[in-house]
Amino acid sequence: MKQGIKELINISQYYGKQKDFVIAGGGNTSFKNDEYLWVKASGFSLATISEAGFAKLDRSLLAEVNTKTYSENVLQREEEIKNDLLKSRVEPEKGQRPSVETSLHNLIDFAFVVHTHSTKVNGLMCSNRAAEKTADLFGDQVLYIAYEDPGYILFKVVEKAILKYRAEKGQEPAVIFLQNHGVFVGADTIAEVKAIYDELIDKLDAVYGEEPAIEPLAVSDEAALIIPAVRMMVSGEGLKTVRLANSTILSKYLDRANQQAIAAPFTPDGIVYANSSFLFAGFTGNVDHFLNDIQQKIEAYRQQKGKLPKVIFASGLGVLVIADHAEGAEILVDVVTDHCRIARFAESFSGQHPMTQKQIEFIESWEVEQYRSKISLGATAGRVDRKVIVVTGGAQGFGAGIVEELMKHGANVVIADLNEEKGNEFAGLLNTATRKNKALFVKADVSNAASVENLVSETVINFGGLDVFISNAGILRAGGLDEMTPETFELMTRVNYSAYFLCAKYASAVMKLQNKFKRDHFADIIQINSKSGLKGSNKNFAYAGGKFGGIGLTQSFALELMPSRIKVNSICPGNFFDGPLWADPENGLFVQYLRAGKVPGAKTIDDVKHFYEAQVPAGRGCTPIDVMRAIFYVIEQEYETGQAVPVTGGQNMLN
Repeated sequence: MKQGIKELINISQYYGKQKDFVIAGGGNTSFKNDEYLWVKASGFSLATISEAGFAKLDRSLLAEVNTKTYSENVLQREEEIKNDLLKSRVEPEKGQRPSVETSLHNLIDFAFVVHTHSTKVNGLMCSNRAAEKTADLFGDQVLYIAYEDPGYILFKVVEKAILKYRAEKGQEPAVIFLQNHGVFVGADTIAEVKAIYDELIDKLDAVYGEEPAIEPLAVSDEAALIIPAVRMMVSGEGLKTVRLANSTILSKYLDRANQQAIAAPFTPDGIVYANSSFLFAGFTGNVDHFLNDIQQKIEAYRQQKGKLPKVIFASGLGVLVIADHAEGAEILVDVVTDHCRIARFAESFSGQHPMTQKQIEFIESWEVEQYRSKISLGATAGRVDRKVIVVTGGAQGFGAGIVEELMKHGANVVIADLNEEKGNEFAGLLNTATRKNKALFVKADVSNAASVENLVSETVINFGGLDVFISNAGILRAGGLDEMTPETFELMTRVNYSAYFLCAKYASAVMKLQNKFKRDHFADIIQINSKSGLKGSNKNFAYAGGKFGGIGLTQSFALELMPSRIKVNSICPGNFFDGPLWADPENGLFVQYLRAGKVPGAKTIDDVKHFYEAQVPAGRGCTPIDVMRAIFYVIEQEYETGQAVPVTGGQNMLN
């Protein structure tokens, strides 16, 4: 049994990690013996599933579903069956909800069953000649089932077909094709499952020919002037993530002449994730005209459907996807791409065959699919839930500590840094955690205007807007007048002072646009300053001067931007003794200050550290969590702006 579960995990992850077979944790797998069935529980992704993701069910109790009489009312019947499936759980205390297709898994007489929504299979299943071409390609060695609503009715139809197949052929069908749905493959070993799938795909590839590579396409420069406004239009009941995508396959259906081919859903999964219809619009170069048009269309969609659109095909711009969080937006891009690929593959079989309106209405009202949608695309939680936040200098030190805390509290965070290797590694590590918000690394030089403008543009394209910009990047080169060179002074001024202006300039443009379309939306520009911005620093004038100037910028920006509900504040931390700025053994401040003789009588790095710790009433250095508490305060309040908030352990006190 243990070996069977191990192989079930193996085959589940094998197909779950391939988007050609499984998107957004869809599909399901199972393993069975005479007594028990282990089937994927709702809410678990096949790509990462472990033993904990499989519900263990009593097959004798499952068999009762075959013989019971249920309500004539469709929705009541499905509720009764759901409850019977829950009763069959051997370990109900785990709270797992068995897959809706559990009864089918129990019915198919193979040890392993792997059900996927293979894109290439669905190119056939969602075509006008699905039944005919299935017979031509695969003969009578497979079962083809015409579309039925998922759940009990589909189960009974498949049961009848399997019993007939067994009676006529004396064997079990290893492949069951479901129109507008996908395929079930059964076998007694996982090697056989893989061999069957390989044969199916090979035969389909022989018809399709070589699929053109899917390449990303550049987005227009006007995108940054559009996406934040759209995000505010759809954020009436909580902030949304809006992502703009374009590729060679999506662009085919951005062309209005081809949009009818993708206008209706092909599968129940398409409805669960992307609604039963897309919204179509066109961008011809006039931003104001487009925003006026799309606002009217979004409202008309809401009035008609009682919900927001999740996908907008905008010719001349790209595909806008709308979700509660970044993971949901990623899923939607995959779902829409899959939808377009199915449409293209279906052309090999006389065109597309979408679901009917009646079939769509059943899925929209079915509790099971509403549950799946909720757990797949539901909201996050935290003090900065769903906010989009940029942190410059976010790959290490104070910046990295800030990023980690923001991620814990539900924000989508853009890590901006010059250190590309460390930044990508950090973002990747953060994204391995099980959370619906995401981190994105963008290489950025904050002292370069084009680089900062690109940073803001990448933020908007990937997350839809910008709610908080934390200008944290900075450098420090200690030295008195005798040691400081003009080149070093100018470098520190560019990074510690001028860069703050660039960040505020490009960030505020997006924030103003958001406020124009949602007047009660507050945004924040936060400069991570220093205690050196509150009091002069001996033999450290270049750093202190830049930080003093930064507070002047904060106060001035605050006066200018508050009418657009943009708060501008500085956080002035004390010394972060444990970070690389101070503790780096080659170029840290402890080393620099020791060399510069800034601490009288100091002989070692420890002497320098003790000197600075002794100046803090709290007796220690500042930490990222100390700074985060101040950042949270600044973001959460809506009344203060233009402030320099000390976080110095009492070392600096405001007058």
